[in-house]
Amino acid sequence: MKLEVPENKRLVHTMTTPIRWGDMDAMGHVNNTIYLRYMETARIELMLGAGFGTNPLGEGFVIANIFCNFIRQLEHPGEVVIKSYVGAVGRSSFDMYHELLRTDDNNTVYANGGETMVWIDFPKQKSLPIPDGLRAWLEGT
Repeated sequence: MKLEVPENKRLVHTMTTPIRWGDMDAMGHVNNTIYLRYMETARIELMLGAGFGTNPLGEGFVIANIFCNFIRQLEHPGEVVIKSYVGAVGRSSFDMYHELLRTDDNNTVYANGGETMVWIDFPKQKSLPIPDGLRAWLEGT
């Protein structure tokens, strides 16, 4: 079953990262787990760059759900472009989506995926409403 990336999303970040030799598996293509690592790297760079880090002793994000659709194989050498989008924003959660392309083939999506992020109080292990500043940024206001 392919999980769909919605049309009503807003581009918020683009980054490029090299495909490392060690990212490949015995089949000669990038291992499936690395696609999630690419999305993680983009997500962390985006959140830290926007000033919304995580404090394990206070508040921050956890991932409630994550998925990846593998469309075409990525192979070394090359560079991956990760485009990150914000989707639906709820009381304590929001959806992010990513598209993975190559710098030498920027018209072909090699994979797409996303995650549901939940803002929580780490010590209490309970969700909290998304802070106003973060909500405004997520909603582009």
